[in-house]
Order: sequence, then C-alpha cells, then structure tokens
Amino acid sequence: MFGICNLAIIPLRAEPNDRSEIVSQVLFGEHFEVLEQLKQWSKIKLQYDQYEGWVDLKQYQKISDSEYKHLNTDAIVLNADLVQYITAPHNLLMPIPLGASLSFLNHPEINTHNFDFEGLKTSGVKPKSNLINIAFTYLNAPYLWGGKTPFGVDCSGLTQMVYKLNGYHLLRDAGQQSTQGEALSFIEESEPGDLAFFDNEEGKIIHVGIIMEDNHIIHASGKVRIDRLDHLGIYNAEINRHTHKLRVIKKII
Repeated sequence: MFGICNLAIIPLRAEPNDRSEIVSQVLFGEHFEVLEQLKQWSKIKLQYDQYEGWVDLKQYQKISDSEYKHLNTDAIVLNADLVQYITAPHNLLMPIPLGASLSFLNHPEINTHNFDFEGLKTSGVKPKSNLINIAFTYLNAPYLWGGKTPFGVDCSGLTQMVYKLNGYHLLRDAGQQSTQGEALSFIEESEPGDLAFFDNEEGKIIHVGIIMEDNHIIHASGKVRIDRLDHLGIYNAEINRHTHKLRVIKKII
C-alpha cells in the first residue's frame, strides 16, 4: 500500500498514539509506502529519506503502486514561498509551507481534488552558494523537535530542507547526515554550505548546522540563529560560552 500527504503538514509519530513523540513531519505532497496498518494508524516509510513513523490514517490519501512509482521518477518540484496557498473548486484555500511537494499536481489520477498552485516553485540543482540564502529564510524559526518548516524546525530538519530546496539530498537525522559527504580536517578547509556536526559527552552526534563565511554558523537551537564557530564548537556571544562541541565537518557537495 502507498499514500500521499494531502494536508499542509501532518505529524510523523514514534508510536501509533496521538500523545506519542513527533519524530518528523510529512509535508504536503510527500509520498510514502504503508508498512503496517492498524484501525486508526498507519506505519509509513517516506520515499524521500526512508524515514519511518506512524500517521493517522485519516490524514493522507491512498495511491496505487503505479502512481507511487510515477512519483518516484518525477522531478522534485517544491513550493519556494514561505507560505503559499493550494486552491481547489468550491473556494477551497489551503496554506502549505516552504518545501511542500507539488509534483503530483500534474497527475489527475492522484490529484483527485483538482488542487491548483500558482505560487513560486523551485526545482533542480542550484549553486552551492544559494544554500545560505535559503537558510536565511528559516532565520528565527522556533526550534521544534521533529519540525521541518519555518514555523518550527529542528537542527537536522533545517539542514535537510535547505539542501532539498537547492536540489541536494540529505537524510533526516543529524547522525544519519554525518555519514554523508567527505570529512574535512580543519574549519579553514570548509566553505559556506558545508555542514558541521556536534556530539555529546558519550560521543553521539546530536546537532548539525550550516557553515557560513567568516567562521559563523546558522543552526536551530532554541530558534534558527547565527553564532560563531571555532575549533571547539559553537560559541554563543549572548551568553559568552560554547554551547555545542565540534565533532566533524563534512563537505556534502
């Protein structure tokens, strides 16, 4: 079985329960495989990053095996506005966030609601220099565990969505993302758009941010913010101390 998100944003939960932890979000237009079905819940695996979790079965539309395969081969087309509206007959207006997927709108057999979109779209690979421009779109977004939008985002959700909007593929969690790309030995070797990863006392990678010019970093910690980066880690000038311990710098592209 397969499905597609036909609402703005739905929570992806760790367990089939409304009180369960939100591990990620499924944005409008994202499609997935249904791995398991209960009375009110479906365990799904997102096609884009293979991330798994539970969604309320009232919050998505079922699609066929052939429709799922068609979407897999389509070019990724995303909403490029901070927030934009999907329209449909009978005066339906539905806001969708930055990074929502629009590819399925061209498939009448999937787009059964006759959704239409007239906003700004983005598709294809952009120059690496554009990563920071897109990251600024999320500046001051509140930190939200599992979040993937400018209205609430976690550290790896920020990096994944910034890369996705520029045509590059990242996995979902910071630990997963740290397995991608080429490790650099020094901050001085890095360039804007590279990723810096940070670990805890047990050595587990728990945080990621996007390196900027002049030893700065944009990352989600409390909110999406810009701080200093040095060989020890992230230095927050507001509280005059390091907040995250640097583990590795990766050049993804």
